[in-house]
Amino acid sequence: MRKSRYSNSQIPAILKQNENGVSVADLCHERGMSSAQFYK
Repeated sequence: MRKSRYSNSQIPAILKQNENGVSVADLCHERGMSSAQFYK
């Protein structure tokens, strides 16, 4: 099985930033991921 690019502590932090009003596009640009990966 493939190892996740983000740790189990980073994923909730990214989602919390989105809940606090940071756009998906900005989060994806900061982290270097696609928006499809964010929604997966």
